[in-house]
Amino acid sequence: MFATPVTAEAAERHIVVTAVEPKGGVTVDKEPFPETPLPEGAGYVLKKPDDKGRWEIAVYVFEPRQIFVDEGDEVTLEFVGINGASHPITIDAYGQSFELKRGQVKKVTFTADKPGRHSIVCSAHQPTMTSELIVAPKK
Repeated sequence: MFATPVTAEAAERHIVVTAVEPKGGVTVDKEPFPETPLPEGAGYVLKKPDDKGRWEIAVYVFEPRQIFVDEGDEVTLEFVGINGASHPITIDAYGQSFELKRGQVKKVTFTADKPGRHSIVCSAHQPTMTSELIVAPKK
């Protein structure tokens, strides 16, 4: 007997993408303030020690950092603004461009008809706030 190849059928995919700012902090008596500067760009925030010696670091990111879908899937990305006042976001491969603000939800829907790796970028918080949409080709 011969097996018939299985072809994946297109699916509806709904993925929540959050705009977040993980951060951490400590006092200089426990850890010294870093002497090496961070890479340039507004995606990094390093606050110098305050009058009590506390310093903080934060980075703006999308979560998840990678999104996997199959070619032909109907994809809805639901962006949620959690941290950061404004995020100008583009998904060039799918002609999407919009501003996401804290406390807002923006949904974009498209058919994943372009196999490959495609960037999702917040232009205000580079180089860190970039996610990757990976569209697997049909078999």
